[in-house]
Amino acid sequence: METDTVQGETADGAAARRREQRGWYFYDWACSVYSTSVLTVFLGPYLTSVAESAADADGFVHPLGVPVRAGSFFAYSVSASVILAIVVMPLAGARADRTGRGKPLLAAAAYLGAAATAGMFFLDGDRYLLGGLLLVVANASFAVAMALYNSYLPRIAPPEERDAVSSRGWAFGYAAGSLVLIVDLVLYTAHDSFGLTESEAVRVCLASAGLWWGVFTLVPLRRLRDRRAKGAAGTPGAPGAPDGSGPSVHGWRQLVTTLRDMRSRPLTLAFLLAYLVYNDGVQTVISQASVYGSQELGLDQSTLIVAVLLVQVLAVAGALAMGRLARAHGAKRTILGSLVAWTATIGAGYFLPAGSPVWFFVLAAGIGLVLGGSQALSRSLFSHLVPSGKEAEYFSAYEMSDRGMSWLGPLLFGLTYQLTGSYRDAIVSLVAFFVVGFVLLLRVPVRQAVRDAGNPVPERI
Repeated sequence: METDTVQGETADGAAARRREQRGWYFYDWACSVYSTSVLTVFLGPYLTSVAESAADADGFVHPLGVPVRAGSFFAYSVSASVILAIVVMPLAGARADRTGRGKPLLAAAAYLGAAATAGMFFLDGDRYLLGGLLLVVANASFAVAMALYNSYLPRIAPPEERDAVSSRGWAFGYAAGSLVLIVDLVLYTAHDSFGLTESEAVRVCLASAGLWWGVFTLVPLRRLRDRRAKGAAGTPGAPGAPDGSGPSVHGWRQLVTTLRDMRSRPLTLAFLLAYLVYNDGVQTVISQASVYGSQELGLDQSTLIVAVLLVQVLAVAGALAMGRLARAHGAKRTILGSLVAWTATIGAGYFLPAGSPVWFFVLAAGIGLVLGGSQALSRSLFSHLVPSGKEAEYFSAYEMSDRGMSWLGPLLFGLTYQLTGSYRDAIVSLVAFFVVGFVLLLRVPVRQAVRDAGNPVPERI
């Protein structure tokens, strides 16, 4: 249902706002296919197989002369992409804020990522270095574009609409991911009927995700409007400022200023630290589960696609169910319960028998039921800990935690496999993130944190 006219807004203004919101939804529709089809399903197992074909007799590849187990190459590449995103995100965000021209930067990041993804069609033979490079570029571009995309939410929706608008965008993304995965499943399972080899079918699925990303990005680029930055040239940090500090310098300064301000609200910072830890585990499970399923459990690509589809559907149901639990028991208790469920699910994954799709589907169902809810409730809980008037800068730090800091998990996964040669050891190592995150969150007195932020304390939180 469309939103109503807000107070003081004309009917034409409301129509323009709704049109812009609909355009905004379509970026999630465009880019979520990369997250599901490429990062979660196809690229991990396929890039690992390419690296294995290039490996020496001991199972190692040697990028830049460094010995790396072929099975760890994908995880290391994901870590490298996230580190690159950490460097670029504050620079891009600051330039967008200071110039008021976020749309060209969004276009640049989106199309660079889409082009790198489409280029994965040429990833065959033993071209593992090409695959690693394309992954780093695509994944870093995805993170930067998402940060820019999310920054439009306060501009296109008043506070009372943001939950609904954000949820619709999230739903659009899951719908697109599910739709394209169904098409991918048909193409992959019936590749002979289409005159394709299995490898060619995978590369078509990878490349088509890049094309989808690029084509549907046109919709938000046509409908979103840039707003000029407030302040004139000559103000410190503005383009052309006398101190010579441009948007890039301002980006790092703003991040440092925000973190310093958080130090005066240590409980908000403590929650952000807890979220950083357990979300790192969540993101690593998402990116590495298909590698575990294919390499350790010996499951075929069709099984992995169906499992991810199951996760997509149950993530929506789980988010709704956990939302109801939060209303009854509070967001903090519900998140803590979800972390217990994450720990049990990943621990059980260690004991999954090889070659048994049914048990892998059970694992996928467990992940799906806690995935959407734990992330959605974390964002809503954090919103209570943000002081009024500082929403944008605090949520920028939150976005850095959400998108930019999830590098330690893939690194630990890769190192564990590097040292042990076992994907079971690698997957169970991720339990540490949920256990440590649980302990850190348990220690945060959220009611006091809300009061310290100057916000009213909800009846249940």
